[in-house]
Formats: sequence, C-alpha cells, structure tokens
Amino acid sequence: MNITGIIIAVSVVGGVGLLIGIFLSVFGSYFSVETNPVTDRIIEALPGNNCGGCGYAGCNALAEAITNGEAPVSGCPVGGESVAREIAEIMGVEADTSDKMIAHVKCNGTCEMTFNNYNYEGVSDCRMANFVPAGGPKSCDYGCMGFGTCVSVCEFGAISIVDGVAHIDKDKCRACGMCVDACPKHIIEMIPYKAKYVVDCMNRDKGPLVMKVCKAGCIGCGLCVKECPKEAITVTDSLARIDQDKCVGCGLCAKKCPKNAIGSA
Repeated sequence: MNITGIIIAVSVVGGVGLLIGIFLSVFGSYFSVETNPVTDRIIEALPGNNCGGCGYAGCNALAEAITNGEAPVSGCPVGGESVAREIAEIMGVEADTSDKMIAHVKCNGTCEMTFNNYNYEGVSDCRMANFVPAGGPKSCDYGCMGFGTCVSVCEFGAISIVDGVAHIDKDKCRACGMCVDACPKHIIEMIPYKAKYVVDCMNRDKGPLVMKVCKAGCIGCGLCVKECPKEAITVTDSLARIDQDKCVGCGLCAKKCPKNAIGSA
C-alpha cells in the first residue's frame, strides 16, 4: 500500500470517528434527562452500598422514593441515624426516630449442644447443603448449619461462625437484611438493637423430639409464659416467642427456662 492509500484510510477512519462523536453528543443532549437536585443530594448522602436492604433496587431508587415522599428519610438501614438526620435536613423535615434494628440468629445449637447425623463433604454453602438428606448433616433440621453463607453475603464483617453457629456482632450490623434473605433455614430475623432477651431456637417440634436433637432447644413447656410479668411471651407451635414491644428486660424468662433456650440479645 502506498502513502496516498494510507492517508486516505486514516482520513476516512478519522472522519467517521468525528461524525460518530458529533452524533453521540447531539443524541446525548437531545435525550438527556434532567435530575432533581434534591435527589442528587440524597444520593450523595447515602452510603452507596446498593444492598437492597431498604426494599428498593439500590440507593438511587431509594433517593427518588424519598424525594417523592414514598419512603421515609430513615429508609436506609445501612446509614443509620446519622444518614437519616442528613437526609432529613435536605428534605427539611424531622428525622424519624424509629429504633435501630439488627439481625439475630435464632439458634444455640453449638457443637456441644447438638451433633451431626453424618459427615458432610459437599460444598461449604448452606443453600447447597440444604438439599442433601435431612436438609443438612446437623441433627436439628431447624438449626444453623454453620457453613457461612450469611458470612459471605455480609458486606460489613458483622457475622462469623463460632462453634458451628453463626454469630452476629450487633455493633457492626447495619440491618441490610442480606443475611436474612440468604439463610435457607430462615433462622435469622431482625430485632430491635435495644432488645434484652431473645429465644435462641426455631425448632417447632414437640419437646421430646427437640431434646433428641439439641440440648438447648425450646421444648415449648410454657414456664417462661407463666413467669413473664408483662405477658410478653407466647408459645405457638411448641416454640416460645418474645414480643419485644412488651418485654422490659427483667430476665425472669431466661432464668426459668430449663433448656437455656432464652438468652441475652
């Protein structure tokens, strides 16, 4: 190829590139969407995790919902009170003073309290292990399998596996709810940060069956119900439950529980 051909080729490519650039510039200007400055400020205030814990498809969607009055200024569970106050200032309203929430694992089936029915050598993932016989190797079908799927989805390092059971650091938890969605046994729930006592069990079998698989399982005896002065505890499907709105943290239920299935939060 001679020098003239090269010059022509370069000129053609350069011209096409220039035309495409001009076209994209005009196209972008014509179809650009103006953003709401309030929404932009809220997006800047949000942490940007896009975890979905707020119930929206990321921080941008939450910011738009807050701007339109469809979500509260405290809608971001990750940002907590500080972000809620900043967004409230942007919106010119009072910050919502709702209680901070944290995740809680409703299981106390440690290696000492329960046992394995067989040796599991599969993938170390709770969701995968849930499909093997008996829903995992642990003797209790309702308990934490301890393979750490919740650990892998937590972006804040708030979860660790301690003695075969997931443990949540309440001061690191940002209540994003990712662990709640990830747990195939559905034993992680959101509770108020200020909660004093919780039931560390999800086994809904009758007492004799529970005692065969776990030394610390709730047997539904009802002694905690009788002991509670505020009627904050009920037993449904052989499992005790604490109404945190009624609980005053006296601890009488924990002292009375014969299986130590009620512990401090």
